[in-house]
Parts: sequence; structure tokens; C-alpha cells
Amino acid sequence: MIKKLLFFLLLTAIFAACKKDSMAPVNGSVDDAAFNDYEKHFLDEFWKLNPDWGTSVGYHKYDSILLIPDKKYRTKLVDFAKIQLDSLGKFQPTTFLQTNKMDYAIMQNQMNYMIWQVQQLKQYEWDPSSYNVIGTFAYMLNEHYSPLSKRLTNFYQKMANIPAYYKEAEKDLKNPVPELMDLAIEQHLGGLGVFEADFADSLKKTNIPEATKKLMLDRAKLSADAIKGYTEFLKTMKNDHPRSFRLGKDLYEDKFKYEIQSAKTAQQMYNAAVERKKFIHHEMAKLSVKLWPKYFGTKPMPSDSLEMIGKMIDTLSASHVKPDEFQSAIVNELPKLRAFVAQKDLITLDPTKPLEVRKEPGYMAGVAGASMSSPGPYDAGQNSYFNVGSLSGWPAEKAESFLREYNQYILQILCIHEAIPGHYAQLVYANKAPSMIKSIFGNTAMVEGWAVYSEQMMLDAGFGDNAPEMWLMWYKWNLRSVCNTILDYSVHCQNMQKQTALALLTHEAFQQQAEAEGKWKRVSVTSVQLDSYYTGYKEIMDLRDDYKSKMGDQYKLKDFNEKFLSYGNAPVKLIKDAMLAKEVKKN
Repeated sequence: MIKKLLFFLLLTAIFAACKKDSMAPVNGSVDDAAFNDYEKHFLDEFWKLNPDWGTSVGYHKYDSILLIPDKKYRTKLVDFAKIQLDSLGKFQPTTFLQTNKMDYAIMQNQMNYMIWQVQQLKQYEWDPSSYNVIGTFAYMLNEHYSPLSKRLTNFYQKMANIPAYYKEAEKDLKNPVPELMDLAIEQHLGGLGVFEADFADSLKKTNIPEATKKLMLDRAKLSADAIKGYTEFLKTMKNDHPRSFRLGKDLYEDKFKYEIQSAKTAQQMYNAAVERKKFIHHEMAKLSVKLWPKYFGTKPMPSDSLEMIGKMIDTLSASHVKPDEFQSAIVNELPKLRAFVAQKDLITLDPTKPLEVRKEPGYMAGVAGASMSSPGPYDAGQNSYFNVGSLSGWPAEKAESFLREYNQYILQILCIHEAIPGHYAQLVYANKAPSMIKSIFGNTAMVEGWAVYSEQMMLDAGFGDNAPEMWLMWYKWNLRSVCNTILDYSVHCQNMQKQTALALLTHEAFQQQAEAEGKWKRVSVTSVQLDSYYTGYKEIMDLRDDYKSKMGDQYKLKDFNEKFLSYGNAPVKLIKDAMLAKEVKKN
């Protein structure tokens, strides 16, 4: 999933209420109280200028507003970000409770990131896909957080600024990246149905007066025309000196610092991933040697270890569900995962937080696979959805390739990653954490890292009966995270070419050709996000080792897991500071 960073700012008046005089309070609780008030004021104003983000996390007060991303707006963002950094500087975070120390660091990072994006990255000049209103409108139609008539009224009012929004996009784009131009065209044309069909279908289900419906449909047509106009602009735009999609080492390191918020640099994580790949290949080779007689009898093993591993994986991958059983297999797997987690006492699962497996909604990517949709911090009581793509209508060869990738072993690991005790469980805990800041500005590396960590934790606890087949497939799956980091850094910082990248993914990570082609497309339209999986995983594993040493005989895996998750979606390096502190204050 590609997550866009939405800008935000804070009105000057807010800071006056939060500033402290030169005689800072000695009592930490006084500082904490002032900072908590500051956060509340911050969020009140934040949502006024980030209505789309607010909609996505369950804050619906400003659903009817669409802001125009013009130069004046960007200038205000930088100005107010600087004021906010100054205001944050008036506090003494060393006196804070641990949760507020984290919030302080997260907010400070976000303000610096915002300034860097506007002044250094300048994505608004070269990324046409960064201008896209469709996702929020689709969310408003499809998520039942309020009565349909109210959602449609907000939808109608929000559409008023769509033509101006895209005119501003056309004005600001300079030498855009060709791959991102293609992506923007594909996404916009693919989402037109939201305005051309879905909105009208939803209107039919309401008692809104016919005359009003006509006005609403007329505006939907204007909106669709504006989107079509934007795609035509991109198709015909003169672009003699396009920007490369490769970010470059300097920008990449900075973006990694702000987005991933690791204690390491991007290059250090790349180096660690290269070493991890060697270790995994060694372990996979040992498992393949062990399994070879079982599946190949006396047939000679290839002398090349990667070829031997590849043959073993190819053989095991033939065991998979039928195309029409993909979703039902996931449904059947979840109770088994719940039971195993409970039996091994790995983590406490909240039975009051529903998890529903559903067919992937049409407004999502539309590509078979799986993803988790969890409620935002303002909608914490709503369902979590395990979205499962459909293989219906796929050519037999394409479906077979997909199912071999998600064979009977990988399918179980996928369910661990997306659901239990992966994303579903982690995000339930995050919504219980006493901090809106951590939920709203959730750290991707922590979120994805937990899901990858949870896979190994389950296998270490005996899931899959310690079968060498399961471990071999998990190593293959883990290679995806490792090679994501290697690929992303190599492409954006070392000029890796497509054929070399595909060889890495198919030969060294044992991925299907279609999977590798898809990853190349992803790395050409995103940057740094692919680092989140391995970086978060490695940092959590390292933290667990350190925490185990600290606790000695008192160490319990469940205690570590639940304590780690109690801090919400904070960067792992901040959680590490809290968990390894000699004296940790209660949140």
C-alpha cells in the first residue's frame, strides 16, 4: 500500500496558549498537562487543514472540504511548521511521561519532514500521482460510518473544488517522472466510476429530493470531466527533460530518516539486508538438502545451491488451494491462528474487536491478494476487514502462477502477517494506546516490522509443527522483506537496472516472474516505503534480544510483545528507549 504524506499546520493562536515562561515547571505532571492541552489544540486545527486524512481515520467533521494544494498553501505550511517547532522548543520533554516524550519526538519529526518536503523534495513538481482526490470520495461512498444521505451530501459539497484542484496540479507540474505520469493516468481513469456510476447508484438508495439529486449528478459530471481533463493534460504534456524516478542518494537518505525514523541510516540497513540474504540462503540450503530425498529420491542434487533451493521451492509450491477456494481458505485459517496464539500464550487477543474477511472492495486496488483495513483511532470500535482479492475470470496460467506464489505454506504465513498476530492484532492494540499522535502519525516500519516479526515468532513457537517445508517457505517469504530493502536502495541510490533487479528477485529471492515484474513497477513509482518491512523487523528482533538480556530470568515473551505494542505505532527506536530505560514511568 502507498501512503501519501498529507501536509498539516497549526494556527498561531494555539501556540500562545501552550508557551511557557522562562521559569519552566519542575513538576513533570505540570509539563505533561500543558503538553496534553497543546496536543488537543493541535489536532483541532490539524483536521481543518487535513480533511482527507481526517476522513481516513474517522474524524468526519470536515468531510465536505477539499483544499487546493497551491503555492500559497505550501508557503503557509512552511511558515507555520517553523512556528510550531519554536513552540515545541518551549517545552522540556525530559520532564514528560514516556508516552509524551514519544509524542514530542514524533511531532517534531513531522514538522521537520513537512518543511523538507516542500523545500527539498518538491514532489508536487514531478509526481502527477500525488494529485488524486478519488480515494477519499470512494471511501465516503463505501464505508458506512454515518447515514448514506449525510455522506452523499458531504460528497456533493466536496466535489465543488475538484476542477480548481486539478487546474492547480496542471499549473505546478514541471518535468514530471514518466512512470508517475503513467501511474496517475491509470489510477484516475480506473477511478472514474466513483463519479460516473457509483455516486448515482448510491443516490438511488436515498430519499433526497429529485431536484437536488439532479444538481448533485450535474456536479459529479463536472468532476468526472475535470479528472478526464487532467489525464488528457498528462497524455499531451510536453516533457522534454523528465525527472528520473530514481530519488538519488541524498534525498533518499533524508526521506528514510523522516519516514522510517530508524536509529540506522538507509545505507546501514541496506548493508544489513545484504548480510541477512546470505544467512537466509545458507539456512535454505540446509533445509533443501534435508528435504531433497523426500521429494526427489535418489535424483542428484544440483551443485549450485540456489538452483537446488529453487527446485525444492518449485516442487512445494505445487501444493495450493483451488482458485475459488482462496478466500474460504483464509476464513478457515484464522480460528487456527487464534487457538495457537492462546495455547502458546503469545499475546492477549481482544474478542470484542471484530475481524471480518471480505471480498476486496471494488474501489481498492483490484489486484488479487490480501490486505488489512483497520478502524482509525476515532472509529476504534468498528470492524477490521481482511480484504481478499478474487481470482474470478483470471486466465488459468495467471491464476496458477499466483496460487503457486501463495501456496499452502505461504497462505498460512500471509494470514499471520495480515491478521493474527500481525496487523489486525497490532492495530487493535494501537487504538488502545493513550496517544492519538502515535495512531495518526503511525510509523510504517513499526507496523510492517511487527507483522514480519510475528511470522517468525509464530514459527519459533512451533506453528506448522516445525516442519522443514514450512521453515523453507518462511525463509522465502522473509527474503521478500530483505530484498525489498536491497532492491529499493539499489535502484534509487545505485542505479540498478531492470534486468538486474528482476534477476535478484527471481533467482535470489525465488519469486515468480509476474511477482518480480510487479515489484519493479512498485519501486519505480515509490521510494523508501519498501524499506519498512525489513528495517522494522530487524529493529524489533534486536530490541527483543536487548530486552531479554535486561530482564534475565524474569523475561517472558508475552510480556515483551504486549509491552512493545502498548506504546502504539511509535518508531521502534523510541519504543526501545522506553523499554530499555532503567526506570520507566507508567503511561
